[in-house]
Amino acid sequence: MTSSPKIVNVGLIGCGEVAQVIHIPTLNNLNEQYRISYLCDVSQDALNHCATKVSQGPPGTPAPKLTKNAAEVCSSKDVDIVFVINSTEYHVHHAIMALENDKIAFVEKPMAMNVRDVNLMRQAEVKSKGTVMVGYMRRYATAFLDAIKEIGGMEQVTYARVRDIIGRNAFFVDQSGTFPKKFSDYSKEDGQDLTARNEDLVTEGLSKDLGVSVTKESSIMWTLLGNLGSHDLSLMREALGMPKSVLGCSLNASTVWNVLFQYPGFVCSYESGIDEIPRFDAHLEVYSKNKQVTVQYDTPYVKGLPVTMTIKENVNGHYEERFVRKTYEDPYTLEMKELYALATEGKPVKTTVEDAAKDLEIYQMIMSAGKAQFGQ
Repeated sequence: MTSSPKIVNVGLIGCGEVAQVIHIPTLNNLNEQYRISYLCDVSQDALNHCATKVSQGPPGTPAPKLTKNAAEVCSSKDVDIVFVINSTEYHVHHAIMALENDKIAFVEKPMAMNVRDVNLMRQAEVKSKGTVMVGYMRRYATAFLDAIKEIGGMEQVTYARVRDIIGRNAFFVDQSGTFPKKFSDYSKEDGQDLTARNEDLVTEGLSKDLGVSVTKESSIMWTLLGNLGSHDLSLMREALGMPKSVLGCSLNASTVWNVLFQYPGFVCSYESGIDEIPRFDAHLEVYSKNKQVTVQYDTPYVKGLPVTMTIKENVNGHYEERFVRKTYEDPYTLEMKELYALATEGKPVKTTVEDAAKDLEIYQMIMSAGKAQFGQ
């Protein structure tokens, strides 16, 4: 007789859009592996709403506990993994709180936006029996893993492009079938704390670490690199390695920004932006003399949209094109399977604190190269 799989208890810190549209539905679908035991948010209305969205599981399964106190979640014996999926400003604070209680901290990207906070994460993880997994879901897509093998077989990369030019999230969220809601019943003090943490995060990352002037434009660009750029630049890192330098860039918080990275023997163009066209054009494309490999992503807010790979190549002197859609299983689900293996088997994950620290290095390269565009 096959034994039942271990149920891992999860506490969610943050009951906003990403929790409602992505994490709660995904964990509900994986209810033979996960149980949501705690919900935490500064909004009571958000807590009450999300509680109605959580699958109750088998008969006798208790409903999730609701709290506004993150420390309660992190210290609870009824929590194995703490999901830190609230505002970026709290990622480090709450991840460290989870580690101090020897929990696994699943932290949404960006993990940290300055050197101080990266070092705090490193120190907390070393002292903890727990560990950290950073939520770079695109890197767990089957098509991307297959593309890595194709790229690894190239004789020499000649050019690469990373693109993420998309419409506003609302276009996709409103059609996701998850019916998320936004709430504003948080206290004045909570709002002030968020503002203060944001100012500290930006000042530390731009002014103290890089000597870049903190302006409206530089602050927006810094935030965009963390919130949107982390998706693409982490893909670039895994596929191509770390760039040597930035040859040039156009930033200044325009609707589209562009960076040209220097790699050994080739360059990679990173182009990204947000506009009013309801489409999602996100891809990684790598060229060699005889082969071109493209990984195409669609919005993660609509579940089940496939990630695909297209290969165009010269095969014995003739043109061959292959379009591969191996699975409809979405990257978030695949990511949760890896997290489950970490929690139950101790299987290492690739999206670690040290891995995420490399993204910060790339953000710094970009902003340093574009320093003059922000009044320096």
